[in-house]
Amino acid sequence: MRRGRCDSDPSRLGDVSRLGRINEGNGCQVPNPYSVRSIAGVHFSQPATLNCGMVAPVHDWMENTVQPAAGNAFGERVVSVDIAASYSCRPRNNKRGAKMSEHGYGNALDISAFTLESGKKVTVLGDWGGGKDGRFLREIRGEACGQFATVLGPGSDRHHRDHFHLDLQQRRSGKAYCR
Repeated sequence: MRRGRCDSDPSRLGDVSRLGRINEGNGCQVPNPYSVRSIAGVHFSQPATLNCGMVAPVHDWMENTVQPAAGNAFGERVVSVDIAASYSCRPRNNKRGAKMSEHGYGNALDISAFTLESGKKVTVLGDWGGGKDGRFLREIRGEACGQFATVLGPGSDRHHRDHFHLDLQQRRSGKAYCR
């Protein structure tokens, strides 16, 4: 099982509630899962099922990276994010025979868009190019590399062109994989 640090009380970080242990018997398991509806004041478009070790890093990234970057770029806060995926018992990139995805451990979160207080939506697919929207997205993706073990998005491969994939996969090298 791969994990980040587990906060002693993840519910203090937002609308976060403990779930029962997940064990699908085929390698997918989350011994300490939580349902996250909002974190650091940011509402999730759908509840995300994450292992306990993912909750604090997501909170810290939202609070210490995403919000300051949004303030600098737009003069306002992010109020919600579109969740593309969280826990999902499947192989990497849904490819039969591939290794288990970090999603199968509740150890990954995919985000496709950020909505600001004004209602403006910044999408990974539509706004990755130039301008302040693209600079905002590149900044928060770049900073995520110091906070997560894997950060994928536009330019990494065809599977991640429309969202950011963040996970805490442990590697022997101990180095982050950011593309």
